Amino acid sequence: MFTGIVTDIGEIVSFTPTAQGQLHRLRIACRYDRATIADGASIACNGVCLTVVASGVEGSKTWFDVDAAAETLALTTAKHWKVGTRLNLERALKIGDELGGHIVAGHADGIATIVSREDLPDMARFELSTTRELARFIATKGSITLDGVSLTINTVKDVSFSVLIIPHTLTVTTIGGWKAGAEVNIEVDLMARYAARLTEMK
Repeated sequence: MFTGIVTDIGEIVSFTPTAQGQLHRLRIACRYDRATIADGASIACNGVCLTVVASGVEGSKTWFDVDAAAETLALTTAKHWKVGTRLNLERALKIGDELGGHIVAGHADGIATIVSREDLPDMARFELSTTRELARFIATKGSITLDGVSLTINTVKDVSFSVLIIPHTLTVTTIGGWKAGAEVNIEVDLMARYAARLTEMK
């Protein structure tokens, strides 16, 4: 379980397809303390919960290895990742941690496409579009996770929605580098999903 509050930006330093391309072993460099990363730990990488299978230190950088399986490669932007790709990272939530964003499972529901970027004084406004299936869970002032970042939805129109990004978020996540046409991982609010299910069952 996560909160959508990014704690580091990692970088893929090696990328090895295995199992006839159905599995990718990724090595990600980060600033986390190696002593705090256990094999089997969960780390959200651009909003995708991945399991650490090895870790170590090389030079001044900590690294950890994860495997991206076929479903992850099919449903998320992981299919576009390569050496040099920068990823928003978040460690799994511990009991007693501050819940600064919203409840995030780290199970990306699909992909949203950036339609436009508008740079404002110290901020940026992004319009994105997604599938109709996911759009039904998106509401004005509701929560959403984009590439692992907990955000508040600004406006909604059909399958499109917008978010307004503050300076701090632009600085400490990969959002500052987002451009029109790019794809990002999307996880809809868990509470919205349950509410929709309850409505369907009535």
